[in-house]
Amino acid sequence: MKPVLAITRRLPADVEARARATYDVRLNEGDAPLSRDDILALCQGAGAVLVSVGDPIDAQFIAALPDTVGIIASFSVGTDHIDLAACAARKIIVGNTPDVLTDATADIALLLILGAARRASEGEAEIRTASWSSWRPTHMMGTQVSGKKLGIIGMGRIGQAVAKRARGFDMDIHYYNRTRLSADLECGATFHDSIDGLLPHCQFLSLHCPSTAQTKGMVDAGFIAKLPDGAILVNTARGDIVRDDDLIAALKSGKLMAAGLDVFAGEPNINPAYRTLPNTFLLPHLGSATIETRNAMGFRALDNLDAFFAGKKVPFTVSA
Repeated sequence: MKPVLAITRRLPADVEARARATYDVRLNEGDAPLSRDDILALCQGAGAVLVSVGDPIDAQFIAALPDTVGIIASFSVGTDHIDLAACAARKIIVGNTPDVLTDATADIALLLILGAARRASEGEAEIRTASWSSWRPTHMMGTQVSGKKLGIIGMGRIGQAVAKRARGFDMDIHYYNRTRLSADLECGATFHDSIDGLLPHCQFLSLHCPSTAQTKGMVDAGFIAKLPDGAILVNTARGDIVRDDDLIAALKSGKLMAAGLDVFAGEPNINPAYRTLPNTFLLPHLGSATIETRNAMGFRALDNLDAFFAGKKVPFTVSA
């Protein structure tokens, strides 16, 4: 008999096909986000649940989860949507999908850097609304990316991949990380041993740190004040790293020239003021949204599940 697997969201077709071949799959056919109670109903009798970013896998959910569930596989690298301590208390394994979305997310970060700097949202809006009147010498001038200083907070795999791409634009890379990289990984980037030491050097700043108790709300008015006037901020990490009201105020005042955002606090119900600002380049959490990457994420999640049900060590796990 196949193990019962509850899946909270629709997955890429190839991933679902592999899941159906191995498991008795219970799927959210409609693909709209499910409530906590709806997910719990899906999990009745299941041995495992495959969840996604945004699912309410909190302490209340874990407490109500049937005893049959031994593993939660998350279709994500980040697990800030899961109460890891509650899982540990019930000895529920939590798996994630690292190492497969580096390139896709780094590509989106570069897209945001370029889009924000070159006022791409405003330009596309003129085309779509037929409001472009003519080419003009002073029309919609942005700022050059090539040769500028790029600060990176969080120089893990994605941060390093962003730096690699940015070097193609002759950007001068500065970074903060909890530990300094070796010279072969630094590739000439300048290390700063504090965020406060990094910020004054950042004509562009790209965020690549996880959402933790220490980083939530980190980008506030005081943080922004330390950036050069006219800097551009890019976020492909987690939305709650940024205090929306402070970022919006800085964009309105001109302290920041622009922001490129792929993630938001409370998404998809984002602060509506972002939509009214001409100097924002906004994407709906597309960092990993390529066919290749989403398939790889799904297969990695299934690898975790396959190992668990085979009685083997789960290859990619996280703990509190």
